[in-house]
Amino acid sequence: MTTVVAAEQLAQRIAEGIQRRPGLRSLFRPLTNWYGGATGHRQLGLRFDDLLEEEREDVAKALTRLPAKEAYDRIYRIRRAVQCSYQQKLLPRDQWTKPEEDVPYLSPLVEQIQAEMAEAKALDTLEVVKKH
Repeated sequence: MTTVVAAEQLAQRIAEGIQRRPGLRSLFRPLTNWYGGATGHRQLGLRFDDLLEEEREDVAKALTRLPAKEAYDRIYRIRRAVQCSYQQKLLPRDQWTKPEEDVPYLSPLVEQIQAEMAEAKALDTLEVVKKH
């Protein structure tokens, strides 16, 4: 397991723990809103899942499973963000990605593929033990 995947799984477990506790959730909500704005991806019209590295095997497989419209929208968002980067400008405020629009669309597929890959690896390394 790569370090990136292990870090993502740890972050996922921490996030799930925070979500289960209303006190912690209300404590971390301002921090998450600040971080979402501070990353800058929303000002370029991107969603958080647009930032996943396409070179990773699990992400590449997940991209092939996206519906055609979602894949087209993703490419459009990335190309528009690259153009803004070249021009060293941000999109007009009315074109920024709103927090309620920044929902995971690729992460669930990546998690599904990671589970499939783990299952395949477990089956590939399966040892049959004969009982005498």
